[in-house]
Amino acid sequence: MAHMLEQYGEMASFASLRQPAWHGLGTVFEEEKTTSEMLKAASLSNWDVRQEPIILPGRYHGGEFFANVRTNPFDQETDVLGVVGARYKVFQNEELFSFGDNILDGGGTWETAGSIKNGTVVFGSLSLNRDITVNGETTENYLLMSSSHDGSHPIQASVTPVRVVCSNTLGFAIGKGGKSAKQSFRIRHTATTEGKVAVARETLGLAHKYLDAFEIEMKKLISVSVTNKKFEDLIVLAYPKPEAVTVAEAEGLGLKGGALAANTRWEQKIDTLKDIWGSETTPEKNGWTALNAMTERLDWHRQVRNGSFEGALISASGFDPVTNVEKNRLNKVTREFLSVK
Repeated sequence: MAHMLEQYGEMASFASLRQPAWHGLGTVFEEEKTTSEMLKAASLSNWDVRQEPIILPGRYHGGEFFANVRTNPFDQETDVLGVVGARYKVFQNEELFSFGDNILDGGGTWETAGSIKNGTVVFGSLSLNRDITVNGETTENYLLMSSSHDGSHPIQASVTPVRVVCSNTLGFAIGKGGKSAKQSFRIRHTATTEGKVAVARETLGLAHKYLDAFEIEMKKLISVSVTNKKFEDLIVLAYPKPEAVTVAEAEGLGLKGGALAANTRWEQKIDTLKDIWGSETTPEKNGWTALNAMTERLDWHRQVRNGSFEGALISASGFDPVTNVEKNRLNKVTREFLSVK
């Protein structure tokens, strides 16, 4: 199975608390770890990311652009991570994770850490130790910190609620305009201890503000009953059926089966959503159940069907903007269909 974790032989840049990940790679540890221990367990220590001038003999001698390089944690060779501009500031893994020290002071625990895309993106997740349970439905809540070494990804934190029963990630934009509760926010870089503490408190405050709003929205959806027929109407509204085309019409239009393939994909999508809905064990299915069934396909079933788990890791970690946009669209469609305001 494909994945995006950085791997060297039998070793992988990934570590997790107690529970092994779906890919079975990396280090699983039973006891909570400090920040420095987590960095070491996930092979994120001592990368010494640095900038080297780009030199093309007789043509170019740098100045405006530099190569970001590191010392590979597995073989100690020098890797090129990306090309960046002169204003780019190198941010070591240790600096990103030191921010977690101040989160840990607030009662959080490290859950996962690792690198993907050949070391260009690093991440770590912290449990916020704040579960939300409404009518027997529980979400565990995490703060995902991430950064890149190639300039592709800002230093940021994302609140990631996870539905316990199916490990479905549930980060949505909540609210409207300036009153919205942000799910993701950039981490400001500061060199002072006082500054880091202030940023950590600010981030935790924003995270809990989001979770307060998330709990309210969760309760609203749970209060609306959804029948099997109503769910089928919802998925057809969210994913309208393509215009039907017969084989003869397709050939006459020179479509060569393209329209037929679109219909087949639509039918597979609808069948998958119905299967997910049918597997729900909630005694009384509701708006929350419906929304989870809609978004679960994005996190897991879509990638499994395509034979790739790359998207599963990316979307579950909040790195896939396309999936995030689609989840927000489904959230809006579901709420409007069920008249939840």
